[in-house]
Amino acid sequence: MATRYPGVIPPHMLKRLSEHGSESQRRWASSTLSTDRHFRQPMAAREMAAALHAEYSNSPRGTPSRYIFDAGHKTELPGELVLSEGEPATADDTAHEAYTDLGATYRFFYDVFERHSIDGEGMALLGSVHYGEAYQNAFWDGRQMVFGDGDGEIFLPFTRAIDVVAHELTHGVTELTAGLVYYNQSGALNESISDVFGVMVKQYQAGQTVDEADWLIGAALLGPEVQGKALRSMAAPGTAYDDPVLGKDPQPGHMDQFVDTTDDNGGVHINSGIPNHAFYLIATELGGYSWETAGAIWYAALTDERLANDAQFVDFAGLTMAHATQRFGSKVADIVQKGWQQVGIGP
Repeated sequence: MATRYPGVIPPHMLKRLSEHGSESQRRWASSTLSTDRHFRQPMAAREMAAALHAEYSNSPRGTPSRYIFDAGHKTELPGELVLSEGEPATADDTAHEAYTDLGATYRFFYDVFERHSIDGEGMALLGSVHYGEAYQNAFWDGRQMVFGDGDGEIFLPFTRAIDVVAHELTHGVTELTAGLVYYNQSGALNESISDVFGVMVKQYQAGQTVDEADWLIGAALLGPEVQGKALRSMAAPGTAYDDPVLGKDPQPGHMDQFVDTTDDNGGVHINSGIPNHAFYLIATELGGYSWETAGAIWYAALTDERLANDAQFVDFAGLTMAHATQRFGSKVADIVQKGWQQVGIGP
């Protein structure tokens, strides 16, 4: 079985939808939950992906290698190749969006951190669109991105949200650097790091400063009838949505509200709100562009060999303070420490 993280839509949202949605919404949410629980990537798909990586993961530094497939509403991966690097746009908007978002994510990591693709060595970026029937998620399976079309009512096509695409690709970066265990605090930290880099990619593409950004994750995914603005809010965890069908956003923004649960690998999508909020507080206090100082500190901590795969929030906080001191001096380190303290982490 390929390494694979649950999708950007957390299980608690899909479970709620499967219980409180309309008949069709319940059906599609239940189908997505079942697919997520029983996902297996067929051997032929793994071999094809490995062959593509071997053949195409040799692009020159500064140039991505993107390959978009159409799964044809089936769950066999990767599907039919419909768009390759450098080819003109196809008539399929979804395939074009996936191609564009993969490129924007590559460009951010390369321009800002000089990282040549996910593995730092030019790994090909593969994406499959139109996965499953009204599949309400997107995920990184250890080799490629996979995008559902949503049901068109609660969730729109998942290629529409560049922060979601960058979020999932960052799981690949984390997997190949810190390898954070996807459970409890290390799992929530894994999810938070994906949100942090996802929101930075969105801000980078838009040229937004920390004061201009909305600090929302997945704002482009929610259907027009949903009472909410996004999947998550880094500025105000717990306020992203409050909907009769989806329920209320359960994310805490402080360790005082940390959620102890066995669901969702120990609440990885819920408790990620705490380090998310710390990054928001630190980045906005520092000002300017999020990736210039706060992002540089987060990337240095993520790629630091001292970061254990079972790291707790306080461990990561300590590394960010160390890198802030080393790279930017005591004034910035004090801001980083204060941000973590504001969410109940650190001395």
